[in-house]
Amino acid sequence: MIRSITQLKPAEEIERLLKGMGRVFIVGCGTCVTLTRTGGMPEVEAMKAKLSEQGKVVTGTTVVPVACDNLTGEILDGIENQIKQADALLIMTCAYGVQTIARQMKKTVIPALNTLFIGKETGAGEFNEVCKQCGTCVIGETGGICPVTACHKGLVNGPCGGTNNGKCEIDANKDCAWTSIYNRLNELGRLDSMRKYQKPRNHLGEPSPGKFKIPVE
Repeated sequence: MIRSITQLKPAEEIERLLKGMGRVFIVGCGTCVTLTRTGGMPEVEAMKAKLSEQGKVVTGTTVVPVACDNLTGEILDGIENQIKQADALLIMTCAYGVQTIARQMKKTVIPALNTLFIGKETGAGEFNEVCKQCGTCVIGETGGICPVTACHKGLVNGPCGGTNNGKCEIDANKDCAWTSIYNRLNELGRLDSMRKYQKPRNHLGEPSPGKFKIPVE
């Protein structure tokens, strides 16, 4: 069992990521973000009200049982009409949930949360890093693919000069992360996102061990 600890992105960042997208469908999750009160039903409804105040049309909302589960795509297919009407999906889940939905849906995905720390078990006793837990998530501008973990060099402005026929120069059996990002953005008609320069990253990230405390009301 894993738990993803998340924080809501600043309002101005969400507004910037949704610029030019007038119709939005909001997706929350019934596990980790429900427990941390960052993406459960109350938070999804609050986000719907906030976007409506900003003049956005919210075509629908849902809280899927487990956003990072491969069955999420089938669940979302059941409400495909509401999703088709949207310009983008605003995902109130951890970064892995955003990536899972991005792989399964041919829609622009925008993360509403920053993931602070997360791990995923991919086999018996085997774990793969899917998120650096940096707290400054950029996958809203890279097609739902995390360049920090997908790229051996962790480049947030790529590709490097060593990419060769879509493969990584460090591991010839691995697809170049930035080639994958280009292909994803090209499919979505959002190649202009690659032109945005990402500032140098703070590799210290959050203090370790990570802590999160739900505010007492």
